[in-house]
Amino acid sequence: MIIDVHSHAWEYPQHFGDDFRKQAIRARAGVEVDLTVRYEDYRQAAPEETRTIVFGGKAKLSGMWVDDTYIAEYVGKHPETLIGFLSVDPTQPNWQDELRHGHEELGLRGIKLLSMYAGFRPDDRLLDPLWEYASKHQLPVLLHTGTTFIAQAPLECTLPRHLDPVATRFPDVRMILAHLGHPYEGETVAVIRKHPNLYADISALYYRPFQLYQSLMLVQEYGIWNKVLFGTDYPFTTVNDTIDGVRNLNRMVEGSNLPRLDEEQIEQMIYRDTLPLLGL
Repeated sequence: MIIDVHSHAWEYPQHFGDDFRKQAIRARAGVEVDLTVRYEDYRQAAPEETRTIVFGGKAKLSGMWVDDTYIAEYVGKHPETLIGFLSVDPTQPNWQDELRHGHEELGLRGIKLLSMYAGFRPDDRLLDPLWEYASKHQLPVLLHTGTTFIAQAPLECTLPRHLDPVATRFPDVRMILAHLGHPYEGETVAVIRKHPNLYADISALYYRPFQLYQSLMLVQEYGIWNKVLFGTDYPFTTVNDTIDGVRNLNRMVEGSNLPRLDEEQIEQMIYRDTLPLLGL
């Protein structure tokens, strides 16, 4: 079975502001990406035995807002294959009420944070109630880490190093650092290596193959393949394309003396039994 830990659900363009849509052209180096989400399209581009964590996202600063009710309804149509995460924007009023509502009333099973897109640092003490709630209720937290195409989203808020003090204060919270923190992969590797409940996903990276090769070589040299999870970032990419992209990374270095990624470890990552690691 494949567990995709990073998949989106939204109505595009309804859940986005005009400015976000205009800037999205930079997501794939000037290649316009169709951000329409159709679950049937996702399934057609994935092996049959695929289970998927899905979320929307809330970030007023960047013009993105997907109500958790939409995610609960989306997941409710396919409960056998989908696991829903709620989202909050802690810069907005009533976010703690939304946190409790998403979990206790809608039944969503984890939290997605867009700290850079919303303009907050995850280690801000004002977020301690969130981390305390996640710890008490054993909710995994997936955070966007790394770059973005949105101009007003501050890079300072996305640096993987900011999860180090959070994990020290709340060691029982399981976290996923999305996108291996690219282009700050070195920070991600350092942070997830030292904290037992921290992981990273490889979502939306295979189409930058040399960067992903170098990132996974860091993972390999630090001996933390077990801390890396499979993810896609659908609709930016698909399960099948991500699998093919990762499996083909070593082809770039054929005929050279560059080291090879451990292909057995790649396969283990693709088929990792991720849900128990996240308490799901």
